[in-house]
Amino acid sequence: MRAVPELIRAYVPRRYVTLGTDGFGLSDTRQALRSFFEVDRESIVIAALKALADEREIGADVVRPALLNSRAARRDR
Repeated sequence: MRAVPELIRAYVPRRYVTLGTDGFGLSDTRQALRSFFEVDRESIVIAALKALADEREIGADVVRPALLNSRAARRDR
């Protein structure tokens, strides 16, 4: 769920990234739903890396291979 983490956004002094949905609403496996809504482990890693790159804590060269590996893994499922 995204609504609960959004309640603390005003109290976080830096950029704040939330993951999740306000309800899946679909019938599928948990793994498929997490992947579809981008709340699976690969999506969380990509979101964290992108947030770090946006803050210039890491370079985009770190994000790109992770993103490509994630897309390849999704395609192979």
